Amino acid sequence: MNYLAAAGKARSRRLTANLQSIASMFKSYKRELERSVMSGATDRDFAAAQVSAPEPHVAQPPPSAWRQLRIWLNIGLQSFGGGAATLYLIRREAVERHGWLSDEEYTRNWGICQIAPGINILGLVILIGWQVSGAVGVAVGLAGLLLPSAAITILLTATYSRIEQVPLVQAALRGVVPATVGLGLLLAVGMLRPLHSASRKEGRASLVVTWALLCGSVLVVALTSAPVVAVLWGTGGLAALANWQRVARQRRAP
Repeated sequence: MNYLAAAGKARSRRLTANLQSIASMFKSYKRELERSVMSGATDRDFAAAQVSAPEPHVAQPPPSAWRQLRIWLNIGLQSFGGGAATLYLIRREAVERHGWLSDEEYTRNWGICQIAPGINILGLVILIGWQVSGAVGVAVGLAGLLLPSAAITILLTATYSRIEQVPLVQAALRGVVPATVGLGLLLAVGMLRPLHSASRKEGRASLVVTWALLCGSVLVVALTSAPVVAVLWGTGGLAALANWQRVARQRRAP
């Protein structure tokens, strides 16, 4: 009996050693494959790339429906100042506080909503809610965002018609505008940061294309009467063409 137990332990140790050897071979093969993909890179460059590579975004476990509803209600109750303020609140909760999305995912979802018809913020809420917990996330997201903001808007509209001529009220409304602009700038910087980082990693040409499209779209919208949808689809097409050419050049490089 003791002999059988000892033989079983020996086989278990051999099996463990074999599995460790296979895992070590797989890691070595993976490193060689990554090194071969980095055409023209030295061993020092490869090691530096491994050290400086950003940590992948780790999705958090989905919260309960009640927890999501409370978060969206909190956003809806603070959604003063228009779309920029609401977008900033959504980004702060979904990206910074709860980690439902990464910066890249938030920017990508907002880009999708920009080229789609309809109310962009509602589209963003639907995308985030679906990514967090499917249909339940969509339902609680829309309910939490719309119910308090709609109720507050109705109350403020009914009240404002009675006090709109009060000088103090007019001064307060004028003070809201700079704060809204500031929130919009803060949101723009937060959405531009991941795009700038990704373009810089792809190379100088990609960075130049990104800033050229950014400045060019601003000038086109400001100086012409071009439809916004045409500007969005046009910049998207130019970005896709530039990326296709960059990939083609990389493939032709020795």
